[in-house]
Amino acid sequence: MPRSVNAVASRARRKKILKQAKGYFGRRKNVYTVAKNAVEKGLSYAYRDRRNKKRVFRRLWIARINAAVRAEGLSYSRFMNALSQKGIDLNRKVLADMAMNNPEAFKEIVKAVK
Repeated sequence: MPRSVNAVASRARRKKILKQAKGYFGRRKNVYTVAKNAVEKGLSYAYRDRRNKKRVFRRLWIARINAAVRAEGLSYSRFMNALSQKGIDLNRKVLADMAMNNPEAFKEIVKAVK
């Protein structure tokens, strides 16, 4: 009985990796074993950084809110505490956007909180 090898699936598996490695430099884009390592590393970075991105943006929003609130004579922590005390449900993303792009509306919120 002849030996059966599923060459179609093997080739498809290799092509999938090489397609993901498109745009890489040197052997990383056209040598399967090197490309496989590079793609796996890249996917692990992508997984990690999808989570890090959330942390980085939260830090940015907090810094922007803090800067805008300090100009009004408050600290970030006191401002956020006063917001929750007053029952104003605005998240940090919206507050930071207001502080940057609509300072008049942000000042009104700070006045309402004081």
